[in-house]
Amino acid sequence: MADVDLTASEPATTPPIDVEGWSCPLPLRDHERILAGHGGGGKLSAELVEHLFLPAFGAAAAGATPTDAATLMIGGARLAFSTDSFVVDPLFFPGGNIGDLAINGTVNDVAMAGAVPVALSTAFVIEEGLELSVLGTVAESMGRAATAAGVQLVTGDTKVTDAGDGTGLTITTTGIGLIPDGVELSPQRIRPGDRIILSGRIGDHGVAVMSVREGLQFGTELASDSTPLAGLVAAMLAATDDGSQLHCLRDATRGGMAASLCELAASADVGMSYAERSLPIATAVASACSFLGLDPIHVANEGKLVAFVAPEAADAVLEAMRSHDSGREAVIIGEVVDDHHGMVVARTSLGASRVVDMPLGEQLPRIC
Repeated sequence: MADVDLTASEPATTPPIDVEGWSCPLPLRDHERILAGHGGGGKLSAELVEHLFLPAFGAAAAGATPTDAATLMIGGARLAFSTDSFVVDPLFFPGGNIGDLAINGTVNDVAMAGAVPVALSTAFVIEEGLELSVLGTVAESMGRAATAAGVQLVTGDTKVTDAGDGTGLTITTTGIGLIPDGVELSPQRIRPGDRIILSGRIGDHGVAVMSVREGLQFGTELASDSTPLAGLVAAMLAATDDGSQLHCLRDATRGGMAASLCELAASADVGMSYAERSLPIATAVASACSFLGLDPIHVANEGKLVAFVAPEAADAVLEAMRSHDSGREAVIIGEVVDDHHGMVVARTSLGASRVVDMPLGEQLPRIC
């Protein structure tokens, strides 16, 4: 690349810009107020946690790690514990609504620790004026989803905000689950040589929500992939000798598959490589993303996971996934490498490679 004169557009008396210590990509993110991207599961979210919440919490947050669920030892039992808030717009979309999404989302976060989900709490922030029939339909869908996932709804809370403040309906769910003996899933267990398995096609949820919000038609029915994944995880663990060959799981929600891989590559200090042509993407999703300038790997999912499996167990785990309703389209997309640590590289169909970066914010806000 040719040299660039950074002072060419300024008067001759302007001192040169000192770029030492800068990092790419620019711009530097120095914000005085919260942006929508801070809730998108990308770089801004990570910076908010690292540079605001963790320092503010101090010793109370010592040992916190960027995982879907925390692992706690209580009374001799290992528990997975997770919480999440849902702010979907619109509340109803093809394949589900904010209610079953809230149940499945937290069930899946607990399941990513290898736990059997047991119980959830539910909290509602409701804007004054919301129709009771809408709230009732959402609550009924939550009950059905909890029953399907095998969890109890054991406690909760309700708050109402002023009409016109734009809150609509926000649902927060918190879940706990029991981790079986011998199961140990974490980013620190990812090793070079591990196979990366994706449980199915990506981007369905984000594009389905967007289609209703923007009134888009794709000529085919496209529904959210929202579903509980605890059963799939149990089948994957059962396919290994003792569970130890399954090293890490992550559900690819906010920020999509790319955010999950980038975050885990950084946490495990390893490189990751996958083939773009191996990614299962619905034609309607690919067309919509191409038309709107989006990348499916950054679009949120609510029923897909990425798994890191020891190479000797990869085929058995893949077969078990394909035998389960939630993993019939599972595919090995790549592997962990002892190179370009902390980075994810995609191999294109043309034989080239490109670096996959963590998204800055969220391409489609308020979809989970």
